[in-house]
Amino acid sequence: MKNALDVITIGEAMAMFVATQPGDLADVDRFIKRVAGAELNVATGLARLGLKVGWVSRVGNDSFGRFVLNSLKKEGINAQCVTLDEHHVTGFQLKSKTENGTDPIVEYFRKGSAASYLSPEDYNDTYFSSARHLHLSGVAAALSATSYALLAHTARTMKAQGKTLSFDPNLCPVLWNSEAEMVEKLNHLAFQADWVLPGLKEGMILTGEQTPEGIADFYLRHGVNAVVVKTGADGAWYKTADGEQGCVAPVKVDNVVDTVGAGDGFAVGIISALLEGCTLHQAVTRGNKIGALAIQVQGDSEGLPTREQLGE
Repeated sequence: MKNALDVITIGEAMAMFVATQPGDLADVDRFIKRVAGAELNVATGLARLGLKVGWVSRVGNDSFGRFVLNSLKKEGINAQCVTLDEHHVTGFQLKSKTENGTDPIVEYFRKGSAASYLSPEDYNDTYFSSARHLHLSGVAAALSATSYALLAHTARTMKAQGKTLSFDPNLCPVLWNSEAEMVEKLNHLAFQADWVLPGLKEGMILTGEQTPEGIADFYLRHGVNAVVVKTGADGAWYKTADGEQGCVAPVKVDNVVDTVGAGDGFAVGIISALLEGCTLHQAVTRGNKIGALAIQVQGDSEGLPTREQLGE
């Protein structure tokens, strides 16, 4: 089963109900059902580009759980290590519709969800060792102490096996007991990664540094190979352990429809390109391109392109 998969990621998926009309969610009476979850968005984007992807999680034995499993099957994502939990439910969320490019309002109903019961017992050595790359984000890390323990164990084990790791901080302060705990725990994961992909504001919180280079140097000092800082309207800035650095301008988008999922699309571009042997500059360029595609449609993963749509 050696390198049967290109990438494995671990996370929570929820049913997502997207409002079909703008305004207060309390006044909306029609929604479209989708799947949501940062790590699942990345898995979906990579699978659409033709990579062999596995996603590890727990879902409830309920209609939302079946909806998630059906979505995985549709996207061609390996669900061999997704556990059907008989005792806990699949979470869901409500998402507002915006028409002016602002961030939508999202209300989560995930407390006590099946995914929050992820633990090191969900680690299958044969399965994980069959992949050449592990992608983690700060969302799954924040679900519970046991979920974090699974991520830490997996990162440590796969790094020891010589696999590559990427990490997107994806800060969810509301899920942590304190900012100090969030910073300590997420940096512990980040230090194990080869590629760290923070947003500028996230990097400031996690490192105490105020510039992209300062943020990058913080992680490079702790053994990371490359850091790519998302700088919003300025695009992205990167630096490697070898001292290579540069910035890539953003892709201009005339009509921003839905900002959620942009960072996941960016990660898809970086990971796919680097696993294909592209340079970091080429990878960041693809990351910006896919991130721009993601924000032009409503939905977290609807804008993630196929290889043909990517046009490279």
